[in-house]
This record gives sequence, structure tokens and C-alpha cells, in this order.
Amino acid sequence: MNVLAVYSIKGGVGKTSSAVNLAFNAARNGYRTLVWDLDPQGASSYYFRVKPKIKGGSKDLIAGKRELDGLIKGTDFENLDLIPADFSFRNLDLVLDAKKKPTRQLKKLLKPLTEEYDFIFLDCPPNISLLSEAVFEASDILLSPIIPTTLSLRTLDQLKKFIEDNSLKNLELFPFFSMVDRRKKMHREIMGNLIETHPEILTTAIPYASDIERMGLERMPLGGFIKKSLSTKAYNELWQEILAHTTIK
Repeated sequence: MNVLAVYSIKGGVGKTSSAVNLAFNAARNGYRTLVWDLDPQGASSYYFRVKPKIKGGSKDLIAGKRELDGLIKGTDFENLDLIPADFSFRNLDLVLDAKKKPTRQLKKLLKPLTEEYDFIFLDCPPNISLLSEAVFEASDILLSPIIPTTLSLRTLDQLKKFIEDNSLKNLELFPFFSMVDRRKKMHREIMGNLIETHPEILTTAIPYASDIERMGLERMPLGGFIKKSLSTKAYNELWQEILAHTTIK
């Protein structure tokens, strides 16, 4: 199994659009793919036209009274399934805190799905929390979108330090540039400087583009309503770059 968490300490960096489009590309290439919408706001669920659950189920999940596979919903796309958001996920930190070994609970929940899916994408809420620590434990790859601004660079350094301080040696961090406007001199300069100092950053950059914003209107991944654009090309190239770092070829 390859569990890929799309995560950022900072919100508004294109996290959910990246999770949705990368999962779509994986499924389109024939991989059995699952997206787990862990954000109680339910943006991934919205993009896939699946209603988030209102009544809570997070407590039963962590307590072992419910299984993840019972929550899986199909999407309109072949090979692509979704575990929709649950509004009770806003309390997951409290639920996890009541358990022994709280950071290992998500990994335990995902284990039965290892034979069913080639890739599992976790669309995560922002901020460092007990839930994000559990996400880090459960994941093989951490994909972190960063806008080429000073503040985003600061959050990347904070994330790297957290991973190092907590000895998450099995977690591979792959930042990538998101919402890039190459007309801005600052974006170009920061990207150039950061690639030199942070070799782990993936080379493909996702543009700031109107078709990505249209996803909210169309309620589907880019590939569901547009065949070719700079954005679809960028997400396809980013997926191929990520795929090269996984155990599945």
C-alpha cells in the first residue's frame, strides 16, 4: 500500500485541489485509488459530489466499532472511491487523545484496505495536531503544497523540523509549488532559491489558474470537465514525478 497524505500547516495553499486531481490521475492510469476526506469542511467530498456525513462516527471508528470499508462510497470515476468527510472529524483530536498509542490509530484503520487499493490519498486539515501526527504515522509520503511566499517557506521549515524532532524516519516529505504565478518576480525568485536549498522539492509546479478555481463550480476533478490545459498537464506531470518515488510502478 502507498498512503499519500496531502498536508500543509497553512490553509489556502491548494491542498484539496491537489489531492483530488492527483487521485484522479492515479485512477485514470489504472490504479485502484481511494481518497479519505479527513477535513470536516468536506471539500474533497464536495468536489466528488458526495455529501459529507453530518452525524458523527469518528468515536466509533477509533473505538473499533466501525470499519473504514463500510464508509467507502463510489465516485463518478472508474477506479476512484471516496470516504466522505464526517463533521465529527472536528473532534478527532479529543477522540484520539483518549486512546492508547493515539498516533497509531489511523494506520490501524487503514491496514485492512491494503489489499483493496494501490493508493490511498489523505486530504488533511491544516495545523499541527494529534490528528496530523496520526496522519504522519500512517503515511508513506507526505505531499506538502507551498505557495512561493515567505510565509509558506516558514511553514515548510516548521514541518521539516517537526518530522525531524519526532524521528519520523519512514515518512518521505515531498513539497511542491502550488498556486504559482510566474508573472510575479517574487514567485520566480523564491522558487529558484528554494530549489537550490531544498533538493527534496518536486520540480513540477502547479499554476494559479482559473480552471482550478472552476472545480468548485463543476464539482469534479479537472480531467472531468477539461481535456487539456496547463493545469491538467501540470497535475499529470506532478503525478508521474510522485509515482517515481513510490513502490508501485
